Amino acid sequence: AQASDGGGSIRIPASVCGLVGMKPSRGRVAAGPAGGDTTMLSVLGPVARTVADAAAMLDAMAVPQPGEPFFALPLPEGDSFEAHARREPGVLRIGRYVRPLVPDAVVEPECHEAWERAAELLESLGHHVEDVPPPVGHGIVSVFEVVWAVAAHSFPVESGREDRLVPLTRWWRARGAEVSGPGFLRAMQNLQQVARSAVLAHAAYDVVLTPTVAQPPRPVGWFTEPGGPAEDFERQKRFTPFTAVYNVTGQPALTLPLHWTDAGLPIGVQLVGRPGDEATLFELGAQLEAARPWAHRYPAVI
Repeated sequence: AQASDGGGSIRIPASVCGLVGMKPSRGRVAAGPAGGDTTMLSVLGPVARTVADAAAMLDAMAVPQPGEPFFALPLPEGDSFEAHARREPGVLRIGRYVRPLVPDAVVEPECHEAWERAAELLESLGHHVEDVPPPVGHGIVSVFEVVWAVAAHSFPVESGREDRLVPLTRWWRARGAEVSGPGFLRAMQNLQQVARSAVLAHAAYDVVLTPTVAQPPRPVGWFTEPGGPAEDFERQKRFTPFTAVYNVTGQPALTLPLHWTDAGLPIGVQLVGRPGDEATLFELGAQLEAARPWAHRYPAVI
């Protein structure tokens, strides 16, 4: 399936549904001819059952379009992401961190175990895994929220129909309407500075390993249960404190369903690549899938 990801909306649902989700590099998939994202956070990408399917779908989606404001360099002629999903990745240097980028977020035991087991599996496959500090500090969160609030106005809503939006979207749009032009410009400049330093912080590593989410899948209605959009968003931040930073940096990020809880709930782990290097992620993802398959797992139908 095609999906979009401005803060984790490919990787999060893939993780909680036991699927593969690839957030491509910024500019890999054209947003045109209609639409566009001034914030540069949102990208289009695939959700699939296997790494090979995700790679093949990205091949179909990643068609260069003239006039795009930014683009990732295409693969060499005759090459494909699907072909990379059939290649060995070689020995990779992999950094890992588990400290959440959101204040007060806690990685629950099942998600911590998924991350630990993924690191153990990577080492058993011959890769070099070492602990690294997170690429950014907590200060990025408030800046991201300013940009995200303005982005809630990306799609126009007809006059008199705002009440048809869900409460969380109305709340975001109200916050965005309060941001001045200079305030938005400062926030965007800040995010660009953060992106540069974040990419440089882990430049020595081929791949970085994090949890995809900090909590196991939540029951339907859990986010809206408190009854207010502010608490809804706070729960979202604590649920997934690892994904949005890579929308800021524009790096590709792949979530794989490598772990299940004792109750049978899927827990994904996130692999982050260098800018423009989805190919290595597909090679590594396919290697991990072969070592610990998941495509045979289907949820019980009640």
